[in-house]
Amino acid sequence: MADKPIPKYIRLKQELMSWIESGQLKPDDKAPSENEIAGRFDMSRQTVRQALGELEKEGLLYRVQGKGTFIARRNLRPMQPPGSMIGMLTTHISDYIFPHIIQGAEARLREEGYSLLLSSTGNDKEKERENLEQMLRQPLGGLIIEPTRSAQGNPNLQLFLSLDVHHIPYIMINERYPELHCPCLKLDDDAGGFIAAEHLIKLGHRRIAGFFKTDDLQGANRLKGFIRALHKHRLPLEEGTVTNYASEEKHNMPYEAALAMLKSAERPTAFVCYNDELAVLLLEAARRLGLSVPDDLSIIGFDDSPLATATEVKLTTLSHPKEMMGVRAADMLLGMIKGRGPLPPADIVYKPELILRGSTRAIGEGQHR
Repeated sequence: MADKPIPKYIRLKQELMSWIESGQLKPDDKAPSENEIAGRFDMSRQTVRQALGELEKEGLLYRVQGKGTFIARRNLRPMQPPGSMIGMLTTHISDYIFPHIIQGAEARLREEGYSLLLSSTGNDKEKERENLEQMLRQPLGGLIIEPTRSAQGNPNLQLFLSLDVHHIPYIMINERYPELHCPCLKLDDDAGGFIAAEHLIKLGHRRIAGFFKTDDLQGANRLKGFIRALHKHRLPLEEGTVTNYASEEKHNMPYEAALAMLKSAERPTAFVCYNDELAVLLLEAARRLGLSVPDDLSIIGFDDSPLATATEVKLTTLSHPKEMMGVRAADMLLGMIKGRGPLPPADIVYKPELILRGSTRAIGEGQHR
């Protein structure tokens, strides 16, 4: 069953709450105006007004006639017992699949009387360091952490070791820094890359291009599985058919690489994409050249995000547990806090499933061979 999309005003509310609870907006600071927020997040003023109204109802904001909206002094939910707050540090908060993960964790923690302190690194290691330092100054019961650019080392190792020194339990989601001994909930990304490529191979495709963001281990492992499928089926990895890119290059580099491939005489007949966000972008590259998906080009994404069904061509993709991962992460951390089960708990690794939609098809008449 597909995840219900989280309303925009809820996503915006979660982002603004993270600014307040992390100290980015302090008590009695003036909040950004409706116009400023609408422009920054590309949302309507009605959506912004709804999110601000919810925060005001909950006592996180107050209005002063003629002056604007301000941050309330009781923004951190006072009178909570020590340790009843759980920190959650992710690379992003308000876009792609992250709101679903956060929603699952927050709902489960609330059931047990815990609140959630949200923070985002923006996929920047320096911001990860700053946020960890802020988290360590809070009376946290535990932490749920998504590592930032996990394939590029861990310059913040000492801060993670401080969590162990101060006996603060923590778990990681989506991936884990290899040198840390903590439980992790993640996808079998290697299997996902393999399943995607093998699906296309079984449809008769022989020239398959792959696009993978490799500054995180998810992308590196998806690439590994992609290559493994080619080897299993004795297909050569042809020069120039794999594009690896960094996070800051995601809007331009793979798009330009796809255009170049599709203009070549021996163009690929199929693309395997790091995620659905990229698959939608490369769908536009095909359209720009007058190619039809899936008649001229098959495209497969990853994560079964809301984007997978938001375009005219519905994406074949690989599943990601999203909200269930958030719930299980909260359960695992609560077990550690309450001393239940082995310490640390065993990792949870989800096997991605192929979700067939309209962006892939078998090689046939009218397709470029």
